[in-house]
Amino acid sequence: MSQPTTPSSPVAATDVTVVLVHGAFADASGWSGVIAALQRRGLTVTAPPNPLRGLAVDSAYIAGVLAQIGGPVLLVAHSYGGAVITNAAATASNVLGLVYVAGFAPDEGEVLGAVATESKDSVLNSALAPRRFRIAQDGQTAMEFGIDPAQFHDAFAADLPPDLAAVMAATQRPIAEAAFTDPSGPPAWKRLPSWAVVASGDLTIGTDLVRRMAERAGARIVELEGSHVIMVSRPDDVTDVILTALEAVTKSAANLPGPRRAQEEASRQMT
Repeated sequence: MSQPTTPSSPVAATDVTVVLVHGAFADASGWSGVIAALQRRGLTVTAPPNPLRGLAVDSAYIAGVLAQIGGPVLLVAHSYGGAVITNAAATASNVLGLVYVAGFAPDEGEVLGAVATESKDSVLNSALAPRRFRIAQDGQTAMEFGIDPAQFHDAFAADLPPDLAAVMAATQRPIAEAAFTDPSGPPAWKRLPSWAVVASGDLTIGTDLVRRMAERAGARIVELEGSHVIMVSRPDDVTDVILTALEAVTKSAANLPGPRRAQEEASRQMT
């Protein structure tokens, strides 16, 4: 005779690790205001580096980060990072939900380079500065892209003070061309609840494209007035969306594996 199962304990918000993934032309410091706001509430937060070397490489890297977190995760991403988490979380057993912040949410088979041309709001292509980086000792190179510093403020961060945008332009990280040519895999948003912040003045991906992808993903959408870097200009409002998602996913997570089992399952995915 089988033994009755014991219901799992409810998941508290403090049991969840909020993982913040940055996008192209940036690093994790863009999340500083959001991190501070979440930490003030006693939440566990990590903002790993996104390699920006190609969608396949970057997604595998972030999947490895998720696999080493010993408990449930709320996965949040900005911009290109949205495409990364869409792929990285596809098979992750410990991710409870996804939050896209002015981010791509591609479907299977889509290529970001082609999708990006569908926006009528984006001005990014005219601001890109191509350059090459070495990929082998024999001198082989590949293409990567930055944003022309003279156009960075208007194309990427129009609602920030010019001096802050100038610092961001000087410290930007280029993104490899492979990020725009790798096809996206099965999307995690088809199995996970999703939220999306749509910035009304997004000239980088384009407000129209961000909104359309969020609607297709079935995300709960919050529209905020601001530029592509809405998490920098309005960190408290973006934090509120993350907290709303966190409250929702913890209420529905009682039957998920506990931290020890989740860590074991995630570790097996890496082998």
